[in-house]
Amino acid sequence: MEWREFAESMALLARNLLAQDSVQGTLDEIVASAVRMVDGCDAAGILAVRKGRAVTLSACGDVVEASDRLQGELAEGPCFDLAGRQNGERVFRIADMRESQPNWPRFAAAARELDIGSMTGVLLYTHDEDFGALNLYSRRPGAFGKDIETAGWLLASHAAVALADARAIDQLEDAMKTRHAIGEAMGILMERHRMSEDDAFNVLRRISQQHNIKLRDVAQRVRTDRTDRTDRP
Repeated sequence: MEWREFAESMALLARNLLAQDSVQGTLDEIVASAVRMVDGCDAAGILAVRKGRAVTLSACGDVVEASDRLQGELAEGPCFDLAGRQNGERVFRIADMRESQPNWPRFAAAARELDIGSMTGVLLYTHDEDFGALNLYSRRPGAFGKDIETAGWLLASHAAVALADARAIDQLEDAMKTRHAIGEAMGILMERHRMSEDDAFNVLRRISQQHNIKLRDVAQRVRTDRTDRTDRP
């Protein structure tokens, strides 16, 4: 993509981000835009690490969560290495994952199994023991040159603004858990009572309002009730 086209795309991205009504929506739009706008980018994600625990805040592409999980499990990888540098460097670029990566050999070996050919990323912020990174992936070695770093910086700047409040990590993680719990509870009601998705959600919401209980707690009770029934002889 020519830089003039890229600049126009960034202007459009800025408008799209302003239209989002949540931090999660903003992050999802950023990673989707990275795949759309950066030549050679097959997947993108935003990774947060809290005291050594990896949390995928947003992902576009199946490889993202697998890569993040590996870095968390192995406690090694380009994001961990980048955060630990003392020289202020905030960008990493792996031109060819097939080559030896002595700083994190276990991650590199596993990344090759995921068909990651090259990778680049930008550190978003550091706060106490927390940090985050915008990571771009390509199946092709040599996909990301020096000029790509400017595109990564621009995208990462938007992500950093969205995550300016360190509490956003906790809020997002809690929101993801809540969404999963509600979705599972809705599925249980739909299966058990043969109701539609809308009807199942309305049942959960009505119980929440009538008994002044958080929607997530109502969903958890439905899930627990199903487990109890399954365990009964």
